[in-house]
Amino acid sequence: MTVRAVLFDVGGPIDTEIESEQSIDSLIRARLEGAGVQVSDEDYAAANRWAVESFAPNTYKAIIWRLCGSNHELASRLGRQPFAGRTFELRPGIAELLRSLSGSGMKLGLAANQPARVLEELDRLSIGQCFTHREVSGHHGFRKPDVRLFLRACEDLEVDPGECIMVGDNDIAPARLLGMRTVLFRTGRHRHQQPRSVDEVPDFEVADVPSLEASLRALIERPTTM
Repeated sequence: MTVRAVLFDVGGPIDTEIESEQSIDSLIRARLEGAGVQVSDEDYAAANRWAVESFAPNTYKAIIWRLCGSNHELASRLGRQPFAGRTFELRPGIAELLRSLSGSGMKLGLAANQPARVLEELDRLSIGQCFTHREVSGHHGFRKPDVRLFLRACEDLEVDPGECIMVGDNDIAPARLLGMRTVLFRTGRHRHQQPRSVDEVPDFEVADVPSLEASLRALIERPTTM
């Protein structure tokens, strides 16, 4: 099938989340310590590593759960509190790539576990208009790895999953399950995450925008068979 659309996760490929992730880690540790749970740097690093390696759908809640041990009530209470105060950190070069893809006629969509207000940030940065599909989990309630999030994007873009490329940092498995081509953007806390089976191996792995652009070009130009 011919590639007609590219779906983007927000956190990672578009928003580097460097300062935000550090802020959230500090917030989680402060909540735990405020609840009487003392956490060493080694303990926190191990909990983070476990959450990433286990492909937890919500990394922050998984970290809290791990550090709370068997205290179900405490983990539930701390995990329900919002992780506020996030700052949008636009990845250098990504705006130009998005505008180039959109200008070439490629349909772009969002496939992200994000609050609805992230659209305001994308519009503020003058890249929101690049996306034809402008919904995230905060709009429809589907959260990755739920494949309905991807299918909703395909429906809105009027394309089949096999006509899409998914660019993300930890969402290769559900995208591949639907037959999408995939680019893994290694960044942030998921940069060392490894596939658990051959089904989670992406078509390309990248760590910067120039490599992403080259990978997308290769996938778009790659001959495919039905």
